[in-house]
Formats: sequence, C-alpha cells, structure tokens
Amino acid sequence: MHKGYSHIVIGAGAIGSAAAYWLSGQGAERILVIEQFNLVNTFGSSGDHSRIIRHAYHHENYTKLTPAMFKAWKQVEKRSGLTLYTKTGGLDLSASSGPGFTEINGYKRAMDSAGISYEELDIDQIRGRYPQWNLSEDTIGLYQEAGGILDIRKSVSAHTSLAMSNGVDFLARTKATQIDIRDRGVTVRTDRGAFDADHLVVAAASWLGELMPDLGLNFHLALSQEEVGYFTARNLSDYTPDKFPVWIYHGDEVHYGFPVYGEAAIKIARDMRGSFITAEERVYEGSKNETRVLSAFLREHLPEAAGPPLMKKTCVYDMPPDRDFVLDTVPGHPHIAVFNGAGHAGKFASLVGQILADLTTGRQIEHDIDAFSLTRPAIVDPDYPSTFRLIPEA
Repeated sequence: MHKGYSHIVIGAGAIGSAAAYWLSGQGAERILVIEQFNLVNTFGSSGDHSRIIRHAYHHENYTKLTPAMFKAWKQVEKRSGLTLYTKTGGLDLSASSGPGFTEINGYKRAMDSAGISYEELDIDQIRGRYPQWNLSEDTIGLYQEAGGILDIRKSVSAHTSLAMSNGVDFLARTKATQIDIRDRGVTVRTDRGAFDADHLVVAAASWLGELMPDLGLNFHLALSQEEVGYFTARNLSDYTPDKFPVWIYHGDEVHYGFPVYGEAAIKIARDMRGSFITAEERVYEGSKNETRVLSAFLREHLPEAAGPPLMKKTCVYDMPPDRDFVLDTVPGHPHIAVFNGAGHAGKFASLVGQILADLTTGRQIEHDIDAFSLTRPAIVDPDYPSTFRLIPEA
C-alpha cells in the first residue's frame, strides 16, 4: 500500500465506488478508497437490491441530469456485463387535489423543461393498465416509460470491480478519523495509518458529520432512520416487472414500491419518516409497527399483494435542510470534493461519481450543478428552515 496518492476517496458505497471507477478511467493514478466496513457491505444505504430510477422528479435541477444518468449506467453495464437497470415504467399517483397533486404537477413542469415525454392517466386508464390497484375515483396518474429499477447493490459491485481492475487500491475495514488539509494536498489519518494525496473525495453518507469539522463545514446534517418491507402475495406473477411498474403514491404520506425483484416479494416503503437519529443510534432491524403501517397500505390499495411479511431492511437518510444534494468542492480548497445525497441519490450514483472525478481532475463539468453548491443558503445560513415533507403523526 502506497503512502502517497493522486486521489483518496473516503467511502466505498454507491457514490465512492463510482467516483473511484470514473477517476480510474480519466487518467488519475494511484487512487486509494478507504472504507470503514467490508466492501459491498449492507451497512450503508446501498445494501438492498433496488432503487427507483426515473426521469420524473420534483425539480428540473434533477430532471435535466437524468439523460446523462441513464447514459452513465449504460456504460457501466457494458463494461461490467451486469444488468443494472430494469425498465418497468414509472407510475406516480395522487388525488386530483392536495399536496400530492401539487407534487405531480411539479414533476410535469420538470419534465416539460427537459423535453421529456410522459402520459397523464385518469382513473379508468390506471385501472385498465394496472388492475392490481384499488384506488378512489378522484385518483390521477402520471406515467413515464423509462422508469424502472436500479440494482443498487450490483452497481456498487460493478463500480468496485471495474475500479480494482483499473488498479485502484481499496482499504476495507479502515476508518478515516481525521483529515488534515494543505493548500496543495491532504493527509487522511485512519486507524491503520496516515495517507497523503493531492486530491480528496468525501462520500461518507451518514458518517459525513464526523468529518465535517476537519473540512471546515458546519451545516446541519439531519439523519432519519428509514425502513422498507418485503411482502409476499397470493399471486406473485401479477407483480413481475413486465406487468407492474415502480410506483410512488403521493398522499398525506408518500409511499413507494417495486414489482417483484431480488426477493420473491413486493417491496414497499414510506418516504421520509422523520425518525431522526444520531449516527450512533442507527438500528439494523426493522420494527413491527412499520410492518403494520405498510401492510395497512397494501390492504387498502394493493389488496392481492397484502400477504405475510417476508423481510424488512433499514437505511438512513442524511440530509441538509433543503434535502437537496451537496455536490461541490470545499470553498477555498478546490482539490477537495464533497457529496451528500440527501436520501435520494442512488439512481444518480454513477453520474455523480463521474462529476466528482471531473471536479478533482480539472476536467470541464458538463452539467449545471450550481443548485447543489456548498455556498447556497441552506448550507451557509444556520437559520435556514427545514423543507422536509414529514409523515404526519399517527
């Protein structure tokens, strides 16, 4: 293991492994990735099978990145030989008024601005295409054909393997404990020694807070314990990816789910539960109460999928107050790049890795990332209000 590197990446999850891969393909030499757990582990937010990938997004800042996002995944699929993206179509549902309707209108505006086509569906059209749903008469739908499943765990495996084959060093079971910043380099201190580099990429997810003081950052990073459930069904074949889409139900609560993929079950979760924790308080076992909540949604809206629970998994959202990405170099230190995914970055992982590589190799950034800067109000204003849409108390 060398002591001097051109680039060090902290974190080997979805983002860090992607950054390592793209750095290794852009001429960077002597790259080291430091990961506190085993490689391709289940402790971060990329240990489950699936994430929704889509063009439909709440703001054009994200939607305008999605064509390049799909292109990046296609390249990784070609290089790795793995299928990472499964197209199912994407269905957004809401009542014809209220906060969910407002959110869907935001999706439409974002796709209109990016020139991406979609279909607006009434209740009869929704029922005709997807009779699995039990919905009220005032339900409307938004369908975008490119929506589908990103196999997030396979993506980490692919990026990691490709980076290794390009000569990247990975140091697993090693915790970064301190970062010393110099004008033209950094030293990363770990429980296995210190390592020097010209450039640094920090992709530490919910552990970013531990390193923020060394980076000169002090914005509020909220951590929320999240949970997904897998449920069996009376007839699983009615919920295969060729018959059933990925979906988001925008109601008083935001639920989302997947067809059968990775497990012999349907996956469902609530978005942004608002169960705020510290990094030390994270748990890896799901709760009986959340299983009951998710089961109740299935019984009401997807009754044939409301079978016994098969398994449950947890993850953590790590979010600035506006719940937008952080994707930038540290002010005054252009050789140090930081990313925070705000709980919705999985689908963008490969593209974000490419941008982080560009930021730290001097390549021209082809995408507008100003909205994700470290100098925006949500980051620099300590009184910036949280804009999370929380699930109401039961």
